[in-house]
Amino acid sequence: MKLSERVRPISYLKSHAAEIVRDFEENRSPLIVTQNGEAKIVVMDIRTYEEQIETMAFLKLINLGKKDISEGNFQSVEDFFADMEKEEG
Repeated sequence: MKLSERVRPISYLKSHAAEIVRDFEENRSPLIVTQNGEAKIVVMDIRTYEEQIETMAFLKLINLGKKDISEGNFQSVEDFFADMEKEEG
């Protein structure tokens, strides 16, 4: 379903809350709520929200790793494994 098909005024949210919640069981697309013709909030089911939070956390870790590499803050594979062997022994 296109996102443009999931735009509703705030009055719809107020009067159809239970229906909207039931709809999320089948359709996980977010709902955009407008007020005075302007998009104000996005409503989504909890599974989609949790997946987005996990994805953002993963992307943040990737960016932190890329930053560390660009700043020279890393260890060679050989040194890493040598350090691991020291800790085991």
